[in-house]
Amino acid sequence: MRKIIFILGLWLELAGLAAAAEVSLSLMDGSMVQGELLKFDDKGVQLRVGETFTNLQWGGFSQESLKQLSQNPLQNIKKQTMAELAEPFIEPEVSQRAPKPEIKIISVTRLERPENSSILGGLLKSSVGKFIFFILFLANLYAAYEISIVKARPAAQVMGVSAVLPIIGPVIFLSLPMLVAPAQEEHVDMPAPAGTQGAAAQAAATNPEIQIAEASWKQEEKKIEAQIYARGKFTFNKRFIETKFAGFASAEPKGDALKYWMEVKSSTAHFAVERIAQVGTTEAIFDSANGQVTVPFADILEIKLNPRTE
Repeated sequence: MRKIIFILGLWLELAGLAAAAEVSLSLMDGSMVQGELLKFDDKGVQLRVGETFTNLQWGGFSQESLKQLSQNPLQNIKKQTMAELAEPFIEPEVSQRAPKPEIKIISVTRLERPENSSILGGLLKSSVGKFIFFILFLANLYAAYEISIVKARPAAQVMGVSAVLPIIGPVIFLSLPMLVAPAQEEHVDMPAPAGTQGAAAQAAATNPEIQIAEASWKQEEKKIEAQIYARGKFTFNKRFIETKFAGFASAEPKGDALKYWMEVKSSTAHFAVERIAQVGTTEAIFDSANGQVTVPFADILEIKLNPRTE
């Protein structure tokens, strides 16, 4: 019985809704739809147009139709009014819109830009720039020290000038010629003429303080001294080794190799050389008592030729 009453009431409600819901609506595309309103929900509205049923979504209606539907007091089965479902799709008028929030500009603390200065001045004001200049100053002094070795000049002199005049000082000494000590002149006593020997002997007899030296041809032959070729005074390269020590590079000793034996001192070794096995573009290979030793030209500190005692 209750089911019959509920179905009857529902049918009467739908019949009353259909009888009172004859509407004419405009759509977003400009077309018009006229028919009986059968039902509506949160998805849209169902109309009966003639003998057909049409389902229209809320977003498809124009603003005028939405306002028209929102004024309809009808409710659906879920107790939802048409105004509740249509209002979310109605655009508010300009006067009804909430005012835009005012944009507030918040002042912030900005970093002060440094004054425009030269690159050199900017480097000197920063810790990184000062460190770079300190490294360059040390490199300048090291270059001055190396130049003093190559040019055979006092290291204190070259480094002192370079400290006062960075870069310029090393360039000045690098352009100067190598400082070489003057060679000592050998004094050779000439033999006295035969006619003067008697007079010299007579003068020695009368004056005992006067000593007559023997003639040079009676003196012993001058002893052979060692020859030292130090780095700085000489540049060690392939041409220097091949031309200066050619006698040591041949299969059989000849020239200076007959009178001297070679001694090589490098940054890592110190050994006697029996023979120069090979001379390359950047290094030389020496035969020693312990086998062959390869020494780069840049590591050679001194080559010494010692006189043979045999």
